Amino acid sequence: MGIAENVKKILKELPTGVRLLAATNSRSVEEISQAIEAGVSLIGENYLQEAAKKYERIGKKVEWHFIGHLQRNKVKKAVKIFDVIETVDSVKIAKEIDKRAKQINKIMPVMIEVNSGREPQKAGVMPEKVIEVADEIYSLENLRLIGIMTMGPLVVSPEDIRPYFKLTKKIFDELRYMYGKEIRYLSMGMTDTWKIAVEEGANIVRIGTGIFGPRKY
Repeated sequence: MGIAENVKKILKELPTGVRLLAATNSRSVEEISQAIEAGVSLIGENYLQEAAKKYERIGKKVEWHFIGHLQRNKVKKAVKIFDVIETVDSVKIAKEIDKRAKQINKIMPVMIEVNSGREPQKAGVMPEKVIEVADEIYSLENLRLIGIMTMGPLVVSPEDIRPYFKLTKKIFDELRYMYGKEIRYLSMGMTDTWKIAVEEGANIVRIGTGIFGPRKY
């Protein structure tokens, strides 16, 4: 199946209220344009330089989410391009985003990345620290916390990821209870795991291979 058919199939399968984010890292502008024409309105990029080149050609016709690890020296540019930064993983990076957003008079919507597998080699806030980081974000004038995201650990079978999604949903519910409806988005699940993510409460799923096919390196 081609890109358009893949997008339409996924959109048909997604329940109402669940948004499809096309993960477009290493995909060409032509491929991304096909996905947009088929109904994708939300794209996610991992690398700033790559995203900037694509942004020049695609522009504001879609919503741009940053879904990679954000380095401090890249924040200034990220704040200009992206509509949402999904991967805030420390108070330090939150403060830098706030500072850069203030300089361009922007309120920057952000999400906290949860290290749901508690993997020391991976980015993300440990589950028990998320509330603490959320409190800090709420003290920053130019940030708006709108949800949380998780990658979850690499698993042998998609079903193995369920406990990590359950844990992230529990944190999401706690944040919603504390901060209300501004906490809107729970971003989790990829090509192999999005159906389980939706069952566990995700309302943004991040799909790359399932739309574009295997990456060509």
